[in-house]
Amino acid sequence: MKTFFRLLSLSKPYHHYIPEYVVYVLLYTIFGLMNFTLLIPLMNALFNAGEQEIVTQMPAFSFSIAYFKDVFNYYLTSLLQQYHGNKFPVLIYICAILFVSIVLKNLFGYLSQKVLTRMRVNMLRKMREQVFHQYTTQSMGFFHNERKGDLLSVLSGDVVEVENSVTTAMQTLLRDPLVIISTFIALFTLSKELTFFTLLFFPISGLILSAVSKKLKKQSNQGQLLLGKLLNITEETLSGVRIIKAFNAERFIKNKFQQDNLTYARTFKSMQDQREMASPVSEILGVLVVIVIMLYGGRLILSGDNSLTGSAFIAYLGFYFQILAPAKSIGTAFTALPRGIAAGERVLRIMDLPNNIVDKPDAKSLPGFEREIRFDNVSFSYKENPALKNVQLDPVLKNVQLKIAKGRMVALVGKSGAGKSTMADLIPRFYDVTSGSIQVDGQDIRDVKMHDLRALIGMVSQEAILFNDTVFNSIAFGQPDADREAVINAAKIANAHEFIVQLENGYDTTIGDRGMKLSGGQRQRLTIARAIFKNPPILILDEATSALDTESEKLVQDALDRLMENRTTIVIAHRLSTIQHADEIVVLDKGEIKEQGTHDQLIANNGIYRKLVEMQEFK
Repeated sequence: MKTFFRLLSLSKPYHHYIPEYVVYVLLYTIFGLMNFTLLIPLMNALFNAGEQEIVTQMPAFSFSIAYFKDVFNYYLTSLLQQYHGNKFPVLIYICAILFVSIVLKNLFGYLSQKVLTRMRVNMLRKMREQVFHQYTTQSMGFFHNERKGDLLSVLSGDVVEVENSVTTAMQTLLRDPLVIISTFIALFTLSKELTFFTLLFFPISGLILSAVSKKLKKQSNQGQLLLGKLLNITEETLSGVRIIKAFNAERFIKNKFQQDNLTYARTFKSMQDQREMASPVSEILGVLVVIVIMLYGGRLILSGDNSLTGSAFIAYLGFYFQILAPAKSIGTAFTALPRGIAAGERVLRIMDLPNNIVDKPDAKSLPGFEREIRFDNVSFSYKENPALKNVQLDPVLKNVQLKIAKGRMVALVGKSGAGKSTMADLIPRFYDVTSGSIQVDGQDIRDVKMHDLRALIGMVSQEAILFNDTVFNSIAFGQPDADREAVINAAKIANAHEFIVQLENGYDTTIGDRGMKLSGGQRQRLTIARAIFKNPPILILDEATSALDTESEKLVQDALDRLMENRTTIVIAHRLSTIQHADEIVVLDKGEIKEQGTHDQLIANNGIYRKLVEMQEFK
């Protein structure tokens, strides 16, 4: 139940809901009890069963059941006297009160549900916001640990399951126990002996429902893992549909999905069977108890026991049938709750994951970039990744010593896996160094505010990462109030303005998921325009032209040359012809800097760089 109460705590502050809810539920319960209490005088009026209690004077006010009972009997006595014993006006009087009581009961029941709906919606909103906050603020290491399908499953499937199970159980458990307790008080008032007898059967129902609940929780965990796997396959299929078709792998992917889907379907069917079984089982047990009550209560009446009259026994049965519905709801809630708790545990696991890359409490501001970026004996390894903690991994970077002066272009080259992209990712603190430090103008980047650090950096990667939005918002990403002229100017510098104005709605054209409505070169020029609009003093280019055709590469390279003017630029390149004019070329091999210098100097050294150049020229 610890998970349940943690989830419930998301709906704080409670004072917005609980006092109002308690008032409505109390009134709902009172008028619900009144409906069946009125059965006794109704039966007496119809069948002349029992003696009518005579009250000839209006009782003095007191907030008690006896007062309201005496007021009712006072008016009932007045009617009998007024109509000289004719009970039809009495019947009208009782039915009118019964109708008003039913209307009020349902009104307060509706109002109480409105309060709980407000409470559950607030809880679910906070839950989704906190999970999404984790997704947007976690370090890159978090995304190495988690599958994308599982993360989507948490935000969709698990949160929905919490909504369907936990919040429904919350509604049931906050209201129905109060209804049952108050009804049992009324039952004890009518017949203590009969009520004590019926209480013997409740533990049996509890044991049966408890066994169903334990099995459901185990199946729920397995089901959500399978759902995450299905979502992961679906996401990979949608992202890689071109490759799937190119390799004629449709049947393979389809069979893979069908196999996992069949396993999930079987697990889900078993869960639903168990879940649906709770309702009929609880109802059958409830009806069985009612039959026993009828037999035992009937024996009391037939034996001449004056403690229970016929009309009181009918009211007793009415009260008991009122218990069945909330008892059934509680039983159903308890069987559904384990699924919600299991889903809630997965949601809370994401919410509780610590973010290892955060600002220090005393982090300093970094107003600008004036002098240099320095790698001071930097080493880095992924071995601290919790998902890979039992795997021995060699350091990706080893004792890197490098100085990048302001305004210079530094190129990082080397074989795949040499550590080029990792080195670039350390500058904006996507990861933290394992040892050593990275300094900007003499300040360790771990000691400054990340927002200030990243505000100084622009990135253009090999994959043009765009979002399903307009061209304007794609260039002015993160700045919805951007100046339109500034956006257009950035697009012109990036050689993008010409094709943008030819689009259906110009800068207001939606580019589709990941910008798929545009060509590769157009997408890349938009990412360059985005970097130009940000106007950062530090620029990181990661294979920005490697995936383009010759014509697009020329346009993009021209845009990049404009972008790099008067900026400090770190370029990662496999195509060495694009970085020959760099101020400094750094050659990495197995995480270590092997060579440094200009293109001419490195060619003259006759080392790794020259071999790489000759290999590309030969090709």
